[in-house]
Amino acid sequence: MWIRVANLDEIPVGAAKVFIVEGRAIALTRVGDQVFAFGDVCTHDGGPLAEGKLEGYVIQCPRHGARFDIRTGRVLRLPAVMPIPVYEVKVEGHEVWVNPELG
Repeated sequence: MWIRVANLDEIPVGAAKVFIVEGRAIALTRVGDQVFAFGDVCTHDGGPLAEGKLEGYVIQCPRHGARFDIRTGRVLRLPAVMPIPVYEVKVEGHEVWVNPELG
């Protein structure tokens, strides 16, 4: 199930912006010409992950410094031990679509 979330120009480069998709807070960001979507909740303490620092494909939680790969959800640094959810994204023209089912 694909849901149109935003226009491409609404998705920031080098930062994340949160959209509510099917009741879930999903953060979207652009790295180069790719768009990525991930859950806006740190699996360590439930903090707002999208407010963290984004470097390339890595987002760092602003609370305790846990790091995650936004492509896979994989934990890259403690204190988190559980991956974050990531979602499939497709871009059609200037429209950004997200599949809210876990990718």
